[in-house]
Amino acid sequence: MSLKSVNDILGILALETQREQQPFQQLLKYWPEVVGTKVALQTRPLSIQRDVLSVATASAAWAQNLTFQRQSLLLKLNTKLPQPLVNIRFSTAEWKRSPLLIPQEQTLSPQDHPSYLGENMFMSPVKNSRESANIAFENWARMKQERSQYLSLCPQCQCPTPAGELQHWGVCSPCRAKLINQGIADS
Repeated sequence: MSLKSVNDILGILALETQREQQPFQQLLKYWPEVVGTKVALQTRPLSIQRDVLSVATASAAWAQNLTFQRQSLLLKLNTKLPQPLVNIRFSTAEWKRSPLLIPQEQTLSPQDHPSYLGENMFMSPVKNSRESANIAFENWARMKQERSQYLSLCPQCQCPTPAGELQHWGVCSPCRAKLINQGIADS
């Protein structure tokens, strides 16, 4: 049995680390191109371990939405990487602890989201907090009806849908999620 020096072992570990970092460095280069600039601002690839990419997201909603798009992202990424990925895991756990912080001017405004309805749609008069449950429900139903009357209908489910969603996806967001989950729509 031959013994290796500490320097030999450290050299081997350095080479292995370098080999593991090369695909990750390539992935970082292609990430905004693959996912798009809006998504890239809300996500941060963290590492590749055992051919599984870990990605930090700005919120749980981003993590869930991107999980639905995981297969199409894998296909796009694997065309650009020398060693294919097996899976992608999205989580908010490392978002705040990561040393890279997104500058404030790069964050998305609510107006940029396809579901944005406009400023006047978010103003809801708050009545006396001691209203009964029935009156509160009637007020809520009236407000939803007022908001909905100016919205177009989703061509698939006929639900009132913000214009931005119809322009961006052609359907409402729940129908879009169903299509992605079925593998019919691209991300």
